[in-house]
Amino acid sequence: MTSPQTTDPASDLPLDPRTAPLPAYGAGSLADLLPAIATGQQLTGFETGLTLKPADRVCVFLVDGMGWEILRDHPQEAPFLTSLLGTSLNSSGAPLTSGFPSTTATSLASVGTGLTPGAHGLPGYSALDPGTGQLMNQLRWQPWTDPYAWQPHPTVFQRAQDAGVETSQVSAPHFEHTPLTKIALSGGTFLGRLTGEERMDLAAERLAAADRSLVYTYYADLDGNGHRYGVDSRNWREQLRYVDGLAQRLAEQLPPRSALYVTADHGMVDVPDDQRHRFDFDEDWELSAGVRLLGGEGRARHVYAVPGAAADVYTVWREVLGPDAWVARREEAIELGWFGPPRAGVDDRVRERIGDVVVAMSGRAAIVATRTEPKESALVGMHGSVTAAEQLVPLLEVRT
Repeated sequence: MTSPQTTDPASDLPLDPRTAPLPAYGAGSLADLLPAIATGQQLTGFETGLTLKPADRVCVFLVDGMGWEILRDHPQEAPFLTSLLGTSLNSSGAPLTSGFPSTTATSLASVGTGLTPGAHGLPGYSALDPGTGQLMNQLRWQPWTDPYAWQPHPTVFQRAQDAGVETSQVSAPHFEHTPLTKIALSGGTFLGRLTGEERMDLAAERLAAADRSLVYTYYADLDGNGHRYGVDSRNWREQLRYVDGLAQRLAEQLPPRSALYVTADHGMVDVPDDQRHRFDFDEDWELSAGVRLLGGEGRARHVYAVPGAAADVYTVWREVLGPDAWVARREEAIELGWFGPPRAGVDDRVRERIGDVVVAMSGRAAIVATRTEPKESALVGMHGSVTAAEQLVPLLEVRT
């Protein structure tokens, strides 16, 4: 992940989008994780710059919302996970990056397909469906669209299963038939279990069920408590303690020749509840002028302009947000590498899903929409942007 230029916090000048930190696509991002694991299981056709030590049996435990920085800042709540910080990313003690936007739908698609957002085509929490002219929520999959037309690439799980690796997903039962699971995490056997303890125990069983196995398991409630109550709230800390216990429970049951990777889809920041940090799109005539649709989420926005207004919208958003955001035109964001390596660009079917103007918030500010997005606007914890607190995720490792 590249670092931004140092900026004067007192300056009102807009941030240069060329200074936005970039995900480490191709070398150390979530999109590189499963291809590196598959290569270590002696499968071919998974090119990536990330190399991991081979293991016959591999489990990926993804904790929604457990960013690198907030984990590192809470050693008392997570003594087991903290003890593994030095193992992260091949024992370098460094994190992975998620991708942009750093949000669940985008990140899970990157994990499961081994592709960048510009290739798999889920470029945010909500994005324009060019075929209908409507915003499509890519987490809830509303309004409905054909999942396999939206994301046609096979998952790494499917490819690994076809190559002879016993593949399983162990998660909450209600995720089994969701469109996001189908296009991002399908392949092999889905096993639904309600409690975290049941998932850990079953994940260990599935690891031992074959000579070569790949198991994915997931826990969501840390993220939910961060959204509702904020990072470092009592509720969030209690959830982190619980996650720490789950990870240790799984690690202690690993069969021989196994590797466990504990990672996350993104981190999180708390957005203060004041006008200085919350720009309200629904109440700000400057931000809303010339805008046809507002996509994304508070920390990462896709702004779709009415025909002919894109240049003016770009100029106004830069001026209004100033040092609180990196604001880029669509082609600029693509060329800079926000959605994938600069030379790779984005797939043609994905290009129009990206906003005419793309906004990544800095600091702790957000663009809310209190009338059209009341629930999302009321959240305490948010994510989606390129800051280290949101972008960096652990890759903790336990081996037997």
